[in-house]
Amino acid sequence: MIILASASPRRRALLEQIDIAYQSYPVDIDESPHQGESAKTLVQRLAVEKAQAAYQQLETDLPILGADTLGLLDDNILVKPRNFEHARSMLRSISGTTHTIMTAIAIMHQGKLKTALNTNKVTFCSITDEQIQTYWETGEPQDKAGAYAIQGKGAIFVKHIEGSYSGIMGLPLYDVDRLLSTL
Repeated sequence: MIILASASPRRRALLEQIDIAYQSYPVDIDESPHQGESAKTLVQRLAVEKAQAAYQQLETDLPILGADTLGLLDDNILVKPRNFEHARSMLRSISGTTHTIMTAIAIMHQGKLKTALNTNKVTFCSITDEQIQTYWETGEPQDKAGAYAIQGKGAIFVKHIEGSYSGIMGLPLYDVDRLLSTL
């Protein structure tokens, strides 16, 4: 049994997929990037802060798993869209290109911290404004970094991936298993 410092239905489903029993304990942290902070540093810091926040709030001997995922195109971080215009802008920018998806995980257990960073490449086909509009209307992209979900309807835009499918979804199962097995 572990504590998952997240409310993400995708992360919960991925843990269930590999039969890891968990309790969900979402934490609220400031996810704003620090001045001059790289995307790699940001995603790692947020995963650690989530695990540490849950660790400080709970009195438990169970391992606590924090995770964070972000997309990156060139030097631009792909965040959750604020509105349709923002989503359209992001989807236009990744249309016909390859972008990076990074997921960091952090496990706090008995005062010790273990971390891993999973980096993947996703290549999109070229997508039209009409496809973006239709996709937006499904409601799916509205709370997803980069304005798409690879495990959902957004999969039709994905031409190729290089790396971990579960890492792109938000929880690299290989890395989770590897870190948990060291406890």
